[in-house]
Amino acid sequence: MNEIKTDVLVIGAGSGGLSFAAGASQMGADVVLLEGGKMGGDCLNYGCVPSKALIAAAKSAYGQANSGVYGVADVTPSVDYTAVMEHVAGVIAQIAPVDSQERFEGFGVQVFREFGHFISPNQVQAGGNVITARRIVIATGSSPLVPPIPGLADVPYLTNETLFDLREQPEHLLIVGGGPIGMEMAQAHVRLGSKVTVIEGAKALGNDDPELAAVVLNSLRVEGVVIAEDALAAQISGQAGAIKIETRDGRVFSGSHLLMAVGRKTNTEQLNLEAAGIDFTPRGITVDASLRTSNKKVYAIGDVVGGLQFTHVAGYHAGVVIRSILFGLPSKAKTSHIPWATYTDPELAQVGLTEAQSQDIHGDKLEVAQFELLHNDRAIAERKTKGQIKVMVVKGRPVGASIVGHQAGESIGIWALALANNLKMSQVAAMIAPYPTIGEVNKRAAGAYFSPRLFDNQTVKRVVRFVQKWLP
Repeated sequence: MNEIKTDVLVIGAGSGGLSFAAGASQMGADVVLLEGGKMGGDCLNYGCVPSKALIAAAKSAYGQANSGVYGVADVTPSVDYTAVMEHVAGVIAQIAPVDSQERFEGFGVQVFREFGHFISPNQVQAGGNVITARRIVIATGSSPLVPPIPGLADVPYLTNETLFDLREQPEHLLIVGGGPIGMEMAQAHVRLGSKVTVIEGAKALGNDDPELAAVVLNSLRVEGVVIAEDALAAQISGQAGAIKIETRDGRVFSGSHLLMAVGRKTNTEQLNLEAAGIDFTPRGITVDASLRTSNKKVYAIGDVVGGLQFTHVAGYHAGVVIRSILFGLPSKAKTSHIPWATYTDPELAQVGLTEAQSQDIHGDKLEVAQFELLHNDRAIAERKTKGQIKVMVVKGRPVGASIVGHQAGESIGIWALALANNLKMSQVAAMIAPYPTIGEVNKRAAGAYFSPRLFDNQTVKRVVRFVQKWLP
């Protein structure tokens, strides 16, 4: 058995693990990195990157079929699904060198392509190596959750880890799960020419503002996606090309392919956490505000701790623990400023509290500033006027923002900045946005907050009349 000693051991080469390993090694720490699967983890290989590449292809097909509004004749797109998936693979291949073993070894990181498991509080075995580390960072991420639905084990099904291996287009894709992954893949496939049915046990896009989510869901239905809500799958049967789902209330849905998109489970099974004295639950590894586990020498970051499971959260967590581990400084993770986006068309984005959450917490102190894309000149020019922004404000400071519409994922960034830095609405209103841009909706929302204070205020009007009367 080969024994290795290091300052920091990182388990998992996804977004969080790679971000930490790159930063720590370049700042002088000895770093060992373990990865038993693919470098880049879920985001590069099965999640963010391939899904957005597929969405881009679907957007192109949709544009060809819906260009008449611009005075350009509609055409029926000729979709080569195999070529589309090769485009997806090509995007992954182009980004992969950034996450490659060779690049990280160039930073001075020792990379071992093995899964690791704890054999003591500060030792991990990976293949023929036993690594003793002063500090350990667990960044093993998450995997698709496949619930024990009767009959599911006997039929072929896809997850986000296998969907992008397809080369033959699904004739009718059944998707169990109406969250972001399910809805993104539903719209992409219907735009590429497949029939799509989404079966959701509760409410589709249920974690977002229901008024704004309804805008997305209505758009998908108009495009041809069948969305069945309050439809809990009770029995699945059939074979490749002919799959049937029966829901608890007796509805039956049939299709050629099945995609399971009901959520994520944290990757803890292989770690032998008990040997290290690390507390965990089915929802993930238990950490404190500094992302430290019950074993004070071990931290956990990203999806494996549960909570908000996004690539950018894992990267943020890496920065938090770098401060603690490398410099011994106090550093805590918070979630109030974490944005997320669903990349449907229109997009749906959120940061901080929703309107309902804000109402529950702040009651009558809450004010909601709103602005519709219908009044944004760039949106009008591009015929992308579907959507609106809501900003939840308490005592002059935003506590949350919800956006649905064109480029919502881009527009939410200004509100993430505001929440991260405790900015006032007046500071957002002072921003000058270039004209014409979709980003102007942020300034206009801030303006909507101040408009009643300026234009409906009798004191302001009396002052203006007085000044105008006496001004030389």
